[in-house]
Amino acid sequence: MIIEELQKKYAAGERNFTDLNLFEANLTGINLSGANLSGVNLSVANLSGANLTNSNLSKAKLNIAKLNGAHLSGTNLNGADLNVANLVLVNLKKARLIGAKLIRAELIRAELSEANLALADLSGASLVEATLRKANLSNANLKGANLRFASLTGSNLIEANLQGADLSGADLSGVNLSGSELRQTNLNGANLNGSDLSGANLRWADLSGAQLKYANLSDAKLSGANLSRGDLFQANLLNTSLVHANLSSTCLIEVDWIGVDLTGATLTGAKIFGASRLGIKAEAVICKWLDLSASGDKSQVYSLNSETIKNFFHESVPQVNIIVDTSLDSFSHYALATTYYQISKYLPELSQPPSIEINSCRTIISFSMDSDEKLFSTAYIAILPFLDAAKTQENIVKIMKIANSQDLNFLTPVIAQIIRQFSTVLNTSIKQVNQINKNQVFLKSCNGIKFFQTPTKISITNSSGQKFNIYYHPKFGKRIVNKDTKNSEEETIIKVLQTEPYSISTIFDFINGFYQPQI
Repeated sequence: MIIEELQKKYAAGERNFTDLNLFEANLTGINLSGANLSGVNLSVANLSGANLTNSNLSKAKLNIAKLNGAHLSGTNLNGADLNVANLVLVNLKKARLIGAKLIRAELIRAELSEANLALADLSGASLVEATLRKANLSNANLKGANLRFASLTGSNLIEANLQGADLSGADLSGVNLSGSELRQTNLNGANLNGSDLSGANLRWADLSGAQLKYANLSDAKLSGANLSRGDLFQANLLNTSLVHANLSSTCLIEVDWIGVDLTGATLTGAKIFGASRLGIKAEAVICKWLDLSASGDKSQVYSLNSETIKNFFHESVPQVNIIVDTSLDSFSHYALATTYYQISKYLPELSQPPSIEINSCRTIISFSMDSDEKLFSTAYIAILPFLDAAKTQENIVKIMKIANSQDLNFLTPVIAQIIRQFSTVLNTSIKQVNQINKNQVFLKSCNGIKFFQTPTKISITNSSGQKFNIYYHPKFGKRIVNKDTKNSEEETIIKVLQTEPYSISTIFDFINGFYQPQI
């Protein structure tokens, strides 16, 4: 079909032009908006300035075609072949390009906002200064693509392949990149504020000078990555791998990074005000100094060396563990959650829900702390729903009395200060618990439930990894073995170890393991 005939039929109202062969055709400026061009061969054709708005180009062949300046907003290009096509300044807003082939395509300054490019192959494509706001690029292949200064705000790039891509200066704020492949990607100076990079592979990526405020990098792999001069203010780095990463002069103010691995990382000049120093793996860290000032203005610089850095971070997180000698059922789980929620209104120590591990015989309820000084007070509160509460709290008070019975003037200033701190915190908790005990409404959800009457074992672990048993119910771990006899069954009780008497030395040894910040 010649071009004139095509235009005449379109003018007459015809819109169905499927499977046409328009190889090398000159369609410059043509208007085919709303036309059905599925399966059409437009290879090497010139569609510069063409209007193909809302047309159907599914499975069309457009490889090496020229579409610069063309209007394709809302067009269906699902499965289309656009390899090496020239799409400079093309308008593909809201276009459907699911599974489209755009290998090495020229999409410089193209408009692709809200386009659906899921599973599309854009490997080696040039998208310099392209606009892809709120575009769907989930599972797309962008390996080696050039996206310098492109705008991808709010886009979906879940599990996309961006290995070796150039995203320097790109706007990726609010983008979902969870589970994506970003090895050796250039993100120098990119804006990733508020983005989701959880579980992403960013090994050896260049994030120097990147903006990552409030970004979620939990469980991400950043081994060997360059984050120097980056801004990660209040970013989520829980369980993130930063092995041998470059974090020099990086803003890490108020990051949440418990479980982060900093083995072999460079931290010289990093700003870490408000960041936890507990739960951090920091073997062989390279750091000459850190900025501890609230605003990161170097007004409070702390010098370090290979020896002092070892005591600056602790790998263990202070933890309270309640081990219940039975498995947690769904009804008891609901009662436990309800009770802890009610208590948390008055006792902020329980505002964060515990982790719960359940097996066929036991339930382990664990509370992680941001401070060793809160261990005893949190244990005093956390045991409240259980029948063993009174005995456990009695033991905690005994421990506090033993610690305070010593003349603090004969102790090191640090230990004396720690005892004062945990005693103050504990006394406050005791007063609050007494108020709760007066109001039985808080604990009514647990009344009569067997789970809360089961023997428990309560222990605490400090930031040095030292464990201290607070209470061990006499029947905890008891096992009944049935022996067949001629006339009846005989019960044999297997005895278990009980809580050892507290001594000054064991208490002080545990307290001495508390994290003692140098500054």
